[in-house]
Amino acid sequence: MVHAIRQYEAGGPEKFKWEEVEVGEPGAGEVRLRQTAIGLNFIDIYQRTGLYPVPFPAILGLEAAGVVEAVGPEVSALEAGDRVAYPSGPLGAYAEARLMPADQLAKLPETIDDVTAAAMMLKGCTVEYLIRRSYPVQAGDTVLFHAAAGGVGLIACQWLKAIGATVIGTVGSEEKAALARAHGCDHTFLYRSEDVAARVREITGGAGVPVVFDSVGASTFEASLDSLKPRGMLVSFGNASGPVTDVDLGIFAAKGSLYVTRPTLFHYYATPEDFAAGTRALFDVVTSGKVKIEIGQTFALKDTAEAHRALEARRTTGSTVLLP
Repeated sequence: MVHAIRQYEAGGPEKFKWEEVEVGEPGAGEVRLRQTAIGLNFIDIYQRTGLYPVPFPAILGLEAAGVVEAVGPEVSALEAGDRVAYPSGPLGAYAEARLMPADQLAKLPETIDDVTAAAMMLKGCTVEYLIRRSYPVQAGDTVLFHAAAGGVGLIACQWLKAIGATVIGTVGSEEKAALARAHGCDHTFLYRSEDVAARVREITGGAGVPVVFDSVGASTFEASLDSLKPRGMLVSFGNASGPVTDVDLGIFAAKGSLYVTRPTLFHYYATPEDFAAGTRALFDVVTSGKVKIEIGQTFALKDTAEAHRALEARRTTGSTVLLP
């Protein structure tokens, strides 16, 4: 038996239970994975609260690193002792050990340790598909990235700078502004107290930006649209302030024939080819030193409830890792 964080109904962090669970032996196409580090992400909060419905009882968590303990039938690419990590489902990362589909695991290079891998997989793969595929950012582009001091934001700032883009980042405090600038953000300001669109127009000489990457959601939606140049694209990939609802499509015409997309990692990493290409791009940019992974805080796995409280209260910076 191993321990895991199990949840029986949607609600607050108090719904988490630290319990013993049975893992069992891997079936066809599966491995048994002893987990060494687990990533915490905002999507975990959406699932815990029921904003993104999941079937309960459940063990949440979508990102972790660990060591393969056993492989099931029809698994040829992995063997016991391999260090691996994963950036997406199925759910079940909040556990000391678990069964995992082998084709959802990426072998880790020696240059990336387990804690760094757990801190970067979902967030780094998110950045990869956002800036390379949802909207392929080019050298010379100026982009707006909300929550620039978060786990996704800090990776994005560095990767965008490596591409040759100019990065405008919104943050929640002066301390987070300094952190974002230290990771490559060219311009920062506080999105709660400043006029986002006005600042973007000021920085861009009135032109606006071709793309906005927005994980904040309801509270920044209009400002994001107003920051775009004609035919620009809003890439809305999160709901930290609540979901965007009741949208009149005519607003996109009125504000400049704008494009809006609501992508998810699951669709961009759905095929083995996309999974391999995306994770390889992430490993390459981290191994090269162009992107450094900022681990702002760690919590024991049994203290997952406290980690959720800290993330919801915006008391975290960079990535948060849970340690079994």
